[in-house]
Amino acid sequence: MKRWIHFFVTVSSVVLLSFLLIEGFIIKEGKKIENVEVDYVIVLGARLYGDMPSPALSERLIIAAQYLDSYPHVPVVVSGGQGPGEYVTEAFAMEEYLIDRGISQNRIIQENQSTNTFENLKFSLENIRQKDQREDLKVLIVSNDFHLFRAKMLARRLGVKPYGLPAKTPPSIVARSYVREYFAVIKSFLFDTE
Repeated sequence: MKRWIHFFVTVSSVVLLSFLLIEGFIIKEGKKIENVEVDYVIVLGARLYGDMPSPALSERLIIAAQYLDSYPHVPVVVSGGQGPGEYVTEAFAMEEYLIDRGISQNRIIQENQSTNTFENLKFSLENIRQKDQREDLKVLIVSNDFHLFRAKMLARRLGVKPYGLPAKTPPSIVARSYVREYFAVIKSFLFDTE
């Protein structure tokens, strides 16, 4: 019996320590605002309600539009396929949103096949590399604050120098998003490779 108690305490301690460590990285990265000039912006998709951006996606688009207004020559990739309950692809809805806010359509590249963060970045970078063969591309990833640590980790894995621009996370999903992201970081670290 003592052996089982010791085992349970050890495993619990390791899980708690890893949770605190990973959450620390997630929080730190989500506070870092890297408002630098880059070669491309990638806005990561999130849920739509029909054809309307969810609150989380709206926050991403607001911050992306502000950046794109400040750097009017930088192209943007809007990334996201069509999920259950979505009438259009996330990329299409994001493009419409940005056009409505004055971003020229000829600056927008749609990536509309991805179903998760790794695919968002992989397919977006494939689209960029079809147009731009330069080495050492600088890419600004726009997502909610809780999401940037993992997104930048994956972008580095895919061979680019990533910067991050954090959007606010709607208060109603903060706790759930940060807890879920702990597990997503572990999954991506272990399994999301080329």
